[in-house]
Amino acid sequence: MKWFVLVVFFWTSVSIAQIKDGISVVQFSAEFVKDSEISLKIFKDYNTQTLYLSKNQKIFQKEKITSLPTIKLFSDGEEILVIKANIMLKLPENCLDTLQEHIDVLLEQRF
Repeated sequence: MKWFVLVVFFWTSVSIAQIKDGISVVQFSAEFVKDSEISLKIFKDYNTQTLYLSKNQKIFQKEKITSLPTIKLFSDGEEILVIKANIMLKLPENCLDTLQEHIDVLLEQRF
């Protein structure tokens, strides 16, 4: 049992580190709002991940997620942008454009 807990802890720590290396787009969601999620395929050149509340409760608590879905943009572990769903559990219509604009600025700053 001790090994199981250790493996789960290690995997969670590695997973958190991986989503925050470089430029990362992380979608925090839950099964009941799956229809409100956005596709992260257009950001395939970056670290992308969709995390679900049922499987990642500790990460949701650590990241202080209060709205579902929520999108966070990270640059080398630093939170750059947070886009939260409205009271209707819908992300803003322009959230993909907003994310891309912020990513473009990050890329410009790297040169």
